[in-house]
Amino acid sequence: MSNVSPFKPAIEEPLLSQIVTALSEGQAIRKDVGKDGRLHIDRPLPFLCLHLTYGTKNLAARDIASANASYLIASNLKEAAPIIQAIGDEMVKRFGAFVILDIGELEHDILLADDSPFLPHYEVAVSATTERETQNARKAFIKAICDAEVRFRTPRITRPEPVQDPILRLNEAGISFPCISVRFAPIYRQPESGADYPGLRETMIADLFDAGLRAFSAFATETNTLNITTHRALGRKAFVDAVRRADRSIDEIAQSFDFLLSVTPINARQAFEEFKQSDFEYAPHFLYRPLGVDVEEQKRKLYSVAFDHLEDPVLYHLYREKQQEIDLQLTMLAHLHKRQYTDFGRALYGSVEPELLALALDVLARCKMPANEDEIPMVGCYEVAQKAREMVDAYHQEEASFKARVEIRDDLPPGLMVTGEKLLISRHTVMEQRRLDALLHHEIGVHLLTYFNGSAQGLRLFRSGLSGYEGVQEGLAVLAEHLSGGMTRQRLRLVAGRVVACAAMLDGASFVETYRLVTEEHHFDQANAFNMVLRVYRGGGLPKDAIYLRGLNEILQHLRKGGALDPFWMGKISAAHFPIMQELSLRGLLRPPGIRPAFLSLARAHERLEKIRSRLSIAEMATL
Repeated sequence: MSNVSPFKPAIEEPLLSQIVTALSEGQAIRKDVGKDGRLHIDRPLPFLCLHLTYGTKNLAARDIASANASYLIASNLKEAAPIIQAIGDEMVKRFGAFVILDIGELEHDILLADDSPFLPHYEVAVSATTERETQNARKAFIKAICDAEVRFRTPRITRPEPVQDPILRLNEAGISFPCISVRFAPIYRQPESGADYPGLRETMIADLFDAGLRAFSAFATETNTLNITTHRALGRKAFVDAVRRADRSIDEIAQSFDFLLSVTPINARQAFEEFKQSDFEYAPHFLYRPLGVDVEEQKRKLYSVAFDHLEDPVLYHLYREKQQEIDLQLTMLAHLHKRQYTDFGRALYGSVEPELLALALDVLARCKMPANEDEIPMVGCYEVAQKAREMVDAYHQEEASFKARVEIRDDLPPGLMVTGEKLLISRHTVMEQRRLDALLHHEIGVHLLTYFNGSAQGLRLFRSGLSGYEGVQEGLAVLAEHLSGGMTRQRLRLVAGRVVACAAMLDGASFVETYRLVTEEHHFDQANAFNMVLRVYRGGGLPKDAIYLRGLNEILQHLRKGGALDPFWMGKISAAHFPIMQELSLRGLLRPPGIRPAFLSLARAHERLEKIRSRLSIAEMATL
């Protein structure tokens, strides 16, 4: 039997009726409540996160509450009580149990003295109603908070005085559902000014939100109301409109320029002839496309994108990372051919770590080129384009949305490049026929496939790429060459040689010095060495090409630990985002990959994959 609130309802009956009807039918609810409140339930759940504002603004507690899949923000208890009662009654009917997490902030933090030799604990007051399940949920919350790392300060868990316990006020309002109350010290605010420490605020929101999910999970397990594999599965299963607006804005900025085309010379062939005529003594003169983007204007737009209403700490983190990556790319474009360009490139792609350089040198030492090799049939750009269109058509037959375009271009150095939904082929491309399928599996079966699978996820971010995705993408693409049987010793040497060239460039070597290093010490032929060094010095010095070997090594380590490849086909992600992708999948926000790479179904692909899991080294991956 439900309890009746002693408060005269501050909410109109039609709203309560709509809430009850929606919940009974299993529908989502998103309604404004009062002047600045909101009720959001994206699916029926046996819990509700509650935050009462009492006229306060911009509290972290509000953001913690609104991160949940089921939350109510209201001005006061009079406004909230009838809504809580209506939700609780319906959820008890559906699940047999229901719990409230009431979250708010203490008025003050401990005053910190400037000369204090240490930073004191910060207070988190946690109380709960007496049911065993609720007490265990309280313990789960406390453990999560104590295990979380809030930099510099650790929590001190307290219980509120009985007369000051927020649960008492809920009881007085006639709300007798199981409840956990949390009040935390606002350590994210600066004591004097009241302004935020933004990073600390973000960390606290993420940690307290996670602790709340753990409490809900413990309650659901104890009451047998839900069967879940992880507490993170209790998060959002739908994007709010603010997420889609931010996603669209970020994507429009990312699509306003093509970073790699902007920093790639358009006269590679002529530059090679110029370099040869100088007896390889003087660096050639490279020409570039005019910069077609107003860097300052795009940066202004970039930092005007609002992330404060995403209501999801995970997505907030992903978009902030992407914002910072785009900022670095724009900054690099603004510093093309200047000394700072390479410094910003190092920030974007990282340095060449000693372990990676050692791996590259090992591959070069163990992958010797044969002294004599029979003449190998070659193909040009038109044969490459024809075969590429056939592979695109095959994917299109499997998935109608796979509408990639293949273009032959005069303004690229020899080779292939994917940008968005296009495969660009340099008119100067001449390659071994035996390598053709493998290279197309690299470009189409990985780069284009993840673009179109990412497009199907509902957010453009997954097609344009999460921050730092390129390393894993290139690692997967090189793996595709191996699994499809088209990996040669020369190709492995090229991947390793790029690392050596990047390391030399970052150590201050000139174009000519790096060219001599890869030809004289590592025995690359003139054309391959020039193309390799051109890529490393484009724009003034770009350390991007070290990511191929780094990414391949990351993928191999992942496979050796028993990891699966399927999540990587969902979109363009990095290894660091693997747990996030798993969580978003569990929450139902991501769908399984619509298309799987064709090379995984080739005759010996499974056998090659098992050898990698059995610790086949990179130097042993050549199949031709």
